[in-house]
Amino acid sequence: MTDSAYIVVVEKDLEDLVPVFMNNRKKEIETLRAALAALDFEQLRQLGHRMKGVGNSYGFGKVSELGSGIEDRARSEDRAALDALIVDYADYLARVKVVYE
Repeated sequence: MTDSAYIVVVEKDLEDLVPVFMNNRKKEIETLRAALAALDFEQLRQLGHRMKGVGNSYGFGKVSELGSGIEDRARSEDRAALDALIVDYADYLARVKVVYE
């Protein structure tokens, strides 16, 4: 992890939707953490699958990439990898900077 920001360029017409999208992603972190604590790998798989789909829709490829990893690691019930991916996701969301074009 570094202190640099992740710059995401988003279409100007999504400017009203992105704050809601980002707020939902931040809530998702807590849901992911709770599912991991409960060892609910099916919920983790579903959440990862949803992240994978929604991230690219809004121009947040990293969300899709992390979602794919969460989905895959949930299938194999790899707790350590899931924990690391959730930490990476929280770090990403804390440092992402949106630029509208």
